[in-house]
Amino acid sequence: MKFGVVVFPGSNCDTDAYHVLRDVLRRETVFLWHKDHDLQDVDCVVLPGGFSYGDHLRSGAIARFSPLMKEVAEFAGRGGLVLGICNGFQILLELGLLPGAMLRNKNLKFLCRFVTLRLENSQTPFTRLGRKGQVLRIPIAHYEGNYYAPPEVLKEIEDGGRVVLRYADTGGNVSEESNVNGALHSIAGIVNRGGNVLGLMPHPERAAEAVFGSEDGRLIFDSLIKGLS
Repeated sequence: MKFGVVVFPGSNCDTDAYHVLRDVLRRETVFLWHKDHDLQDVDCVVLPGGFSYGDHLRSGAIARFSPLMKEVAEFAGRGGLVLGICNGFQILLELGLLPGAMLRNKNLKFLCRFVTLRLENSQTPFTRLGRKGQVLRIPIAHYEGNYYAPPEVLKEIEDGGRVVLRYADTGGNVSEESNVNGALHSIAGIVNRGGNVLGLMPHPERAAEAVFGSEDGRLIFDSLIKGLS
């Protein structure tokens, strides 16, 4: 399986994702420059975290117009696997590959900490090795992670089983306290209708080695690799 990590001006988690995929998981991985028009025959595109274009206007708003995004959108439309992490999730929302928008965190502060998450859907290419209700410990690092969507869109997402991860406590219980950024329905990650595009605010690439305090993030990458091995 071959991964491609997109690099935007202001990306700061691209090398983290590249390191985990290439050096930890031993998979062929390439960088994809945002101005190119070549996905280099990858099996999965990763839109990494960071501050693309300095978050000018709003997070992901300018990156959405990067030349390579045309190819990414077409790739996703053909069923190609796309993973958007943090700023990558924000870009997917701006691109229209996922519904909704990101608002500023409820306390109007940048949050950089470990959170616990409840796995809601283990039937996606990104979570096939997990189990529904499983609790994961993965860090976040964002200022605009407060997920919002109109009621009718939220209903469609929920009814379609498209919520993949929710903020929860260590027992897997969802509460206002565990919902650190105020996201509607405690949503931390969703997939598109086809299930081939995942956006999530937590950083699985920062929880893929024991030295960093958790390996729970490997579930996302190992599930992808398992499905295409």
